[in-house]
Amino acid sequence: MASSPSRLFAEISTAERPGSTRVLMRRAVVLGASMAGLLAARVLSDHAEEVLIIERDASEADNEPRPGVPQGTQVHGLLPAGNLQLDRWFPGFTAEAIEAGGTLPTPESARIYLNDVLRPPAPPVAGIGALVSTRPFLETLVRRRTLAVENISLVTGQVKGIDLSSTKVTGVRYTPTGADEPVTEAADMVVDGMGRSSKLSDWLEDAGWPAPELKRMPIKLNYATALFRRDTDISDSMVVVAQTTAGKGRVARMGGINAVEDDRWIMLIAGYGDDRPTRDFDDFKARCRRDFPSVFGDIAERAERLGEVITYHQADSRRREFHKLSRLPGGLVAAGDAVASFNPVYGQGMTSAMLHASCLSAHLRSGASPAEPAHGYFERVKVVVDAAWQISTQADLELPHVDGPYPKGYRVTSWLGDLVFAASMKDQELNARLSAVTMMLAHPMSLARPSTLLRAVKAKLSR
Repeated sequence: MASSPSRLFAEISTAERPGSTRVLMRRAVVLGASMAGLLAARVLSDHAEEVLIIERDASEADNEPRPGVPQGTQVHGLLPAGNLQLDRWFPGFTAEAIEAGGTLPTPESARIYLNDVLRPPAPPVAGIGALVSTRPFLETLVRRRTLAVENISLVTGQVKGIDLSSTKVTGVRYTPTGADEPVTEAADMVVDGMGRSSKLSDWLEDAGWPAPELKRMPIKLNYATALFRRDTDISDSMVVVAQTTAGKGRVARMGGINAVEDDRWIMLIAGYGDDRPTRDFDDFKARCRRDFPSVFGDIAERAERLGEVITYHQADSRRREFHKLSRLPGGLVAAGDAVASFNPVYGQGMTSAMLHASCLSAHLRSGASPAEPAHGYFERVKVVVDAAWQISTQADLELPHVDGPYPKGYRVTSWLGDLVFAASMKDQELNARLSAVTMMLAHPMSLARPSTLLRAVKAKLSR
């Protein structure tokens, strides 16, 4: 894998379906029916005779939030790159989701405000959209499509640990729902899709293996979300994103509105540190009117509210550096938030998980043996994590309460990012290139190409 990060990212994020696959193992076991777990199971179904998902929540996830997803009630964003991967692994997925009630806004119907200034819409990319829905709606569809694959099955229970030989993973121990004693499922490959609270590092250390280094960036993010009945007499908004950056008397905040299934709006407002929206609806309305573009206040004050205001707090962004491990049990991988979770206001979580599944596919199609350490997989995942981490932490490091860690070359990349961003407000081509990065269709390093920087410098000089 000597390709540059930009080229490797392009290979991972392709919409092209694998031409041919080989069965490499008898059984693969996936821990968790998260988005990461479901997509990993779909990929593994091409390479295993049997794929077993072990999920702790007994719920069928019929358009309702799962207990294991505490943020499932909040606004979720599926970036265009994630939409592409869903159609890649489940052909016709977007059309099915739209028929079921999801929406596919055009770039012109999405309004993005930065410090109360409306950004120009991103130029449309042929065949690429961003499906908009609630998280439970999307997860239900993905779960149904995954379990419709003939060699994938799901059981419910609490995972207790993994079994390891001197060289590789051999099985998973779990207690089935309703049982008193754990059972062991043999496995040729195990995928950890258990999210931020994964215990894989502890299990590795307990068995005498090194655990990945855990890096954290404190963000102290506070969410509040409410659902409303859509009403075109109030607004025709489909997608609205409003970000205020810290500085010059401004307080860092983020707001979002999505037009979702069942003719509803889901609206979020967020602050940092001690700026905490509450469950009180009067407080919610006041913040919408005071701190965000007028459409937020219009909806909060005039639209029919559906349910209570729900809050959520995330203390940090984090990543586990699996790619740095020199010793790793064969057949063991992690995906999604079990590897890295980011500031959720940038909508990278679900899309990253889907790209991790494509990393797994590329790894297994590369000729790598499932019995060997999955270093090639984690090198690919690093490229995806680096891309999302750079986008989100670059902005988070500007928050007054965040004091690092600062990545190598932070000042240079920050200056270049500001240069390209400012030029993109007037230059449609630069707007398209920047949008491709923020939509996770391209790696951030693509913005460092000489042609992009020269164009940005010319735009600055012309001003």
